[in-house]
Amino acid sequence: MNKIISEKPTTSLSEFEDPKEILLTQINNLPGIRFRQLLRLTGWSNGVLEYHLKILENSSQIRVVRHIENKTTRYYSVNISTQESDILGQLRNNASRQIIKFILDHDLCTYNEIVEHSGKAPSTVSWHLKRLKESGMVWVRYGEEHQLYQINKRDLVSSILYKYKENAIDAAVNNYTEIVDEL
Repeated sequence: MNKIISEKPTTSLSEFEDPKEILLTQINNLPGIRFRQLLRLTGWSNGVLEYHLKILENSSQIRVVRHIENKTTRYYSVNISTQESDILGQLRNNASRQIIKFILDHDLCTYNEIVEHSGKAPSTVSWHLKRLKESGMVWVRYGEEHQLYQINKRDLVSSILYKYKENAIDAAVNNYTEIVDEL
C-alpha cells in the first residue's frame, strides 16, 4: 500500500503527465517526505519542484509542516491527521524510531536500558528522548530509583508503525539525513 511508485527518478515532465498528480502520489505513498527526497524521486530541478509544491500547498491539496527549530519541512496528504503526522515526523528519524520500538516492546524502560539497546551515545539518546517527550510521544514515570519511559497513546503509535512500514529507499534516505544532521 505505501510503496514508492518507481525507484527510478521521473526524469521528464511530458505533456501527458500532470506534475501535481506525480507529487500527490509520492506524498500519499510516503507521508512526511522531505523536499530532497522528492527531488531524488522525481529528478526535477529545485525550482520546478518548489513551484508545484507551492501550488499544491496553496490549493490545500497537501499539508506542509515546517519545524524551524530543526530546519525540517515535511509534506503530508490532507487525509492524514495532525496527530498522525506528528507521530510520523518522529518515526522518520532512525534513532527516534529505534527508541520508540524498544519502549513499545518493553512498556516501561529505564534510560540505561534504552542507551544499551540503541548502541548510541548517552547524549544522543538523551537528545532524542527530550524531543520525544516534548512531542508528547513519550512520558516519564518517576520510580523510586529510576525514571521510567513509556509510550503515550501506545495503540495509536503501534498502528502507525504498522501502517507505514519503512521501505528500503526510505531507510537509505533516513540514514543519509541522519549523517548529515550530525555534521
